[in-house]
Amino acid sequence: MTFSTIWAWFLPVSVWLLALGWLWQLVQWVRNSPRLTDLTQLPIEQLVPLPVDLASIPDLTVIVPACNEEDCIEATLRSLLASRGIRLQIIAVDDRSTDRTGAIMERVGIEASQQAAHTLQVVRVRELPHGWLGKPHALAMAAEAAQSDWILFTDGDVLFAPEALALALRNALAEQADHLVLMPHWIVASHGEAAMHGAMHALTTWTFHPWRVADPSARDFIGVGAFNLVRRSTYEALGGFAALRMEVIEDLRFGWKLKRAGYRQRFALGAGLASVRWSHGAWGVVRNLEKNLFALYRYGIGLTLLSCLGLAIQIVFPIVAIWTGGWSRIAAIVLYACVAGIYIVSRKVTRVSAMYVLVYPLAVSLFLFAMLRSMTLALLRGGVVWRGTLYPLKDLRDHAGKMWGQPQ
Repeated sequence: MTFSTIWAWFLPVSVWLLALGWLWQLVQWVRNSPRLTDLTQLPIEQLVPLPVDLASIPDLTVIVPACNEEDCIEATLRSLLASRGIRLQIIAVDDRSTDRTGAIMERVGIEASQQAAHTLQVVRVRELPHGWLGKPHALAMAAEAAQSDWILFTDGDVLFAPEALALALRNALAEQADHLVLMPHWIVASHGEAAMHGAMHALTTWTFHPWRVADPSARDFIGVGAFNLVRRSTYEALGGFAALRMEVIEDLRFGWKLKRAGYRQRFALGAGLASVRWSHGAWGVVRNLEKNLFALYRYGIGLTLLSCLGLAIQIVFPIVAIWTGGWSRIAAIVLYACVAGIYIVSRKVTRVSAMYVLVYPLAVSLFLFAMLRSMTLALLRGGVVWRGTLYPLKDLRDHAGKMWGQPQ
């Protein structure tokens, strides 16, 4: 049997299998996406009211770590201070910034002391202790000063609507949740960002089903650095971020630990409640993924390369099938139609138009490059560079822990 003969049946079978896989993902999203909680659409009677005694402890502690965020930290803090229907203890951490981040925090803090609704405390980190990554250390240190029963871990570039935190906390209480993640509104200001965001979300549909997050028997979990709301007792029971002191993707790993430990996790949407521009342009997405993707595979070279091979097949086979014609072409058309369908049904999560499916193969190719780049740079540097600090690869691997599908 010649190679051409083998290829003649292998290609259409492979592309049809891919098409059926995408069809199954689309069917699941069509059936289940209406079940996703939207905080902006919940009836008021489904929300637990917060205490009204202004003399009691804050309803929520918000921890905002920032390193060299002078362009956005003021807007973030002011959006928090404008929160309504809730009392906040805001702890802003200046994590070794070399720009005006700390000075801006101090100025906003002085102004905040003139109003009684919320408090703003500024903490300065001058040196990073040995054996810690910067962000987990900043989060852990600030959490020690938390006064409320609930903590929101967020980032220094997130903008909050005035009602966002009250809605989130009241929903968490109503759901009797231990952890609630609000999917941020991703601010997309360029075609490159939109193309990358749409493609990345489409790819994650194979492994992440947000409607299963609340199911204690499902493996699906969630953690987002922009909005991790957790009971303080749950946070402490898990060992806090001290247990993740060398974790690059600490937000995702925290969500994994919490779900695996049997705590109640919830996922919610809410257009405009928490907004963030995660990247600037398509190359900005690649740069932001530099520290994350190799960590996602627990720094395993073989597993990372295997995933890259899978992505390459997703890119190349459908294109070759369209060129070849016949049943292969039909399979490729079905595949791309299903991808477009996923763009449509999940737009309330991504805010990306289905028109960007036209550049889906190009965006996935760039994502593949980002994966290879993340691994290659870590291997060449002997570690991961994050906010100007090199963290040795050996230390990261020693603390990486088990793979995602394994029990704790």
